[in-house]
Amino acid sequence: MSYWHALILAIVEGLTEFLPVSSTGHMIIVANLLGIGQLPFTETYITSIQFGAILSVVVLYWRRFLQSFDFYVKLAVAFVPFGLLGFLLKDVIAELLKSVTVVASSLVVGGIVLLFVDKWFSESRKQVTTPSTLQALKIGLFQCLALVPGVSRSAATIVGGLAQGFDRRSAADFSFLLAVPTMFVITAYEMYKTYKVNAPLAGDIKVLVFGNVVAFIVALLAVNSFVNFVSKFGFRAFGFYRIIVGVTILVMIALGINLQLI
Repeated sequence: MSYWHALILAIVEGLTEFLPVSSTGHMIIVANLLGIGQLPFTETYITSIQFGAILSVVVLYWRRFLQSFDFYVKLAVAFVPFGLLGFLLKDVIAELLKSVTVVASSLVVGGIVLLFVDKWFSESRKQVTTPSTLQALKIGLFQCLALVPGVSRSAATIVGGLAQGFDRRSAADFSFLLAVPTMFVITAYEMYKTYKVNAPLAGDIKVLVFGNVVAFIVALLAVNSFVNFVSKFGFRAFGFYRIIVGVTILVMIALGINLQLI
């Protein structure tokens, strides 16, 4: 993988990690369009640079991470369902990750949901700093939907927050905060799995560091813009975007264009 490829994928990651559009799905598609989808290092890179993006949340929300021990309990409760189910289904998920058809289909289905989610949860919205334990658990169950590539972890947890009566900003905020333990565990596991089999190459490490730095900077700029946008306009625009992208990819596959990540 060249630094040019690494730069493009890192920008895509930084822009999409906290948007309800599936960052992994976008990176899989872009990697294939760049012609690097079949490289063994690509899957590791796609997973690992998400860590750089989530560090932007630690920087932007650092006060929240110092507020109380109870805050960490709620994050842990929300993470457990995803972590447990992800571990049990890791082989199935690995196979699904290789299918751009699954990603594209998930983009379309998720897009349809986002078209109506503002209407479904239009009443009784409230600003929430820290959810209750039960609310955190329910949001964690919604996050499990993101185990299907293309669903979007951000979209699943934001919808989960809206379902608990949160306003858009509060739902997005908790989604970002929950990304920190979730993506840290995923990244650590993927790095362990990769380098247990193959010793790290100096060139690979440099590319990973470069990608994480770029993803961090781009995500840092994107988070506040996203929160301000959804607070004013809701999620319909992202729903239309997901549907357009998903349908386009499905049409490309139907025309015989190979977009498989293997």
